[in-house]
Amino acid sequence: LHSLSVAALQQLYYDPDMEHKNVAQKWLTQAQTSRQAWQFCWPLLSPDKLPEIQFFGASTLHTKISCHWADLPTDQHQTLRMQLLSHISHFSSGPKMVLTRLCVALASLALHTMPQGWPQAVADMVRVYQPEKEEVNAHAHCLALLELLTVLPEEFQSCRLPQARRAQLREALAGEWTAVCPLLRQLLQRQEGNSQVKERALRCLSSWVGLDVPLHGESEGLLQDCFAALSDPELFDTAVETIVSSISQPDCQRYTDALVNLMPLVLGLHDQLKAAARDGDMETSHGICRIAVALGETHSRTLLEQVEHWQGYLALVKMILFCTGIPGHYPVNETTSSLTLTFWYTLQDDILSFEEDKQVVYLQVYRPVYFQLVDVLLHKAHFPSEQDYTSWSSDDKEQFRIYRVDISDTLMYVYEILGAELLSNLYDRLGRLLMDTERPTAWQDTEALLFGFQAIAETIDVNYSDVIPGLIGLIPRISISNIQLADTVMYTIGSLAEWLADHPMMLGNVLPMVLQGLVKAELSVSSVSTLKRICRECRHDLAPYIHDIMTVSQDVLVKDIHKSSQCMWLMQGLGFLLSALPMEEILGSLTTLLTPHIQRLDTLAHQEPSPTAKLSIIHILGMLSSLFTTLDISRQDEGSEGTTPAQARPNPVVVVLQQVFTLIQTILSKWLSDSEVVEAVCGVFERSVKTLLNDFAPMVQQLSEMLGQIYSAFPQASALDLTRQMVHIFAGEKDHFSPIQALIELVTSTTLSIFQQGKRK
Repeated sequence: LHSLSVAALQQLYYDPDMEHKNVAQKWLTQAQTSRQAWQFCWPLLSPDKLPEIQFFGASTLHTKISCHWADLPTDQHQTLRMQLLSHISHFSSGPKMVLTRLCVALASLALHTMPQGWPQAVADMVRVYQPEKEEVNAHAHCLALLELLTVLPEEFQSCRLPQARRAQLREALAGEWTAVCPLLRQLLQRQEGNSQVKERALRCLSSWVGLDVPLHGESEGLLQDCFAALSDPELFDTAVETIVSSISQPDCQRYTDALVNLMPLVLGLHDQLKAAARDGDMETSHGICRIAVALGETHSRTLLEQVEHWQGYLALVKMILFCTGIPGHYPVNETTSSLTLTFWYTLQDDILSFEEDKQVVYLQVYRPVYFQLVDVLLHKAHFPSEQDYTSWSSDDKEQFRIYRVDISDTLMYVYEILGAELLSNLYDRLGRLLMDTERPTAWQDTEALLFGFQAIAETIDVNYSDVIPGLIGLIPRISISNIQLADTVMYTIGSLAEWLADHPMMLGNVLPMVLQGLVKAELSVSSVSTLKRICRECRHDLAPYIHDIMTVSQDVLVKDIHKSSQCMWLMQGLGFLLSALPMEEILGSLTTLLTPHIQRLDTLAHQEPSPTAKLSIIHILGMLSSLFTTLDISRQDEGSEGTTPAQARPNPVVVVLQQVFTLIQTILSKWLSDSEVVEAVCGVFERSVKTLLNDFAPMVQQLSEMLGQIYSAFPQASALDLTRQMVHIFAGEKDHFSPIQALIELVTSTTLSIFQQGKRK
């Protein structure tokens, strides 16, 4: 098997034929699981073999130990252990990949035999490999030992174990920490120590902290040694990772004194942080920020409770505030500030979780910090100059957009701490900005304050705020000079739609701005979404403005100013608007709105099919679907007295559908085999049925016949979905039972015939 394995490995690595490689791979995998593998793996590790062959030998050992341990007689455990220890010593100078696999194999063996079969496994490893300075291979042995100690906890975390056995091993490993900790301290404190050794020692600590090793006593000293390593540029990144992983362990909360003692060490990095920020050293500022946030966020409540150390924690909070406000635009000049945003949520959540008497004290201390935070967040949300922004990549712009969303969420949490005073603060600043005509104002300042208002109004009920009337009064005074500011103005108005519904007299202040924005393609998303929100929330109060809204909307739809998705939103908004009109006016307004599009649809229906025609047909049908989704007059009937019942007068949507029914049949005659066009047709009726319910009754007969024709000619999912909707609403109605029954019979027989043919169309 030994020679066959060598031949198979050479074939796997060096044969250009992929089929030969696959055969070799399959054979080697089977060889690893054989009983003979316990023997043939050792010759593969001989010094004269290629590293690839040695690696396979070491991997085979690990596979046998981890997966086939029960096959090895107990009396051979000791021999295997000694062989592995000897080979690790031999490979301590490399190749690295072989050394690592041998270390993983020995780690697996240790986990099988601890604590009974190998009571002091880690201590034995340290004793075997701990080098004396005068040894020739001292450096290599030291690195081999650290590799072994690093992979041991990793192997424990990755292997599958019964819960009881895992708990037993975790306890045994934690007990061995007393052999590891002094070694790591000794290596990190060496004045003449090699950077490579110190880096491996730091990585070893990162591996062990996952076992919930205690953070007090000598471990606390070891963590202090890690802070000392931050001063070495070669060790900085690894030291940061180690410190962060150590203090991010939830179990650390048991060691309150150690956490308190860490605060001066973290605060001691503040000067280095400020220097890095000043010099544009992003890596250093990023690393120090991670450490500060790890301590402040993971242990926020624990450190808040240490009232005798309140000044230390307050200083840490202010250090994190500095990180939030670090100079530069995210993500082009800095990437640090985003790390801090969840900290501010955690802190406010912990403060507000205390009893009321304690809350009062904490709020007295931290409310001023949160007011400073608002200034910092709004500053960080500032757009760069238009020249700089133009030079950003699309990826940078998207990251900045997401960053602003995160800031928006953070401001919402800040409101929980500051309450209505925050809105008053923003309003006062905006007022001063807009009313001070002497001093020129950058548009970014105005945009950031509006962004703050919008962030809060989107999620917090501001109906009772006394500053919103003033804000509505200020908005028309804004000199809109660019797209970003215009977008934010639109979104801010949209976020106040519910407030405007309660204060309809203020609509005249802002609605003209929205309609002005609607005619600009660059403001498409913000203006359309804002008008839709106003139409939904304020529809019963828009009578004085309906002519202007309809005129501008019809104009932009005919001129194709907006993309298809925004046209759908606009039609939904107009559906809400028309729903609130008196019944006798709805049909006329509908006809005026839809006539140009139906005429266009008629032209397309008589053209020869083409990709361009198809897109236009789907677009117009989508507009009809969107309009009929929200055009719901049923609420009028619920609230009216002495009027003609809905059943006695045709629903305007039904009237329109009956008028275009022949046109839709013409479209289907040419596009019946195109599932996307059929889906768009079915979408018009499905949305109408869902909205109108029983008011759709006059069209049941016609639609049932058309659906039967569609499905029998070209069975499609969209037709089935619409059929299901029709059955759900009308199958129980005596007047409509016959056409629904006929439709079900046709759909069933068509489907059965498909199954009998053994294929799907």
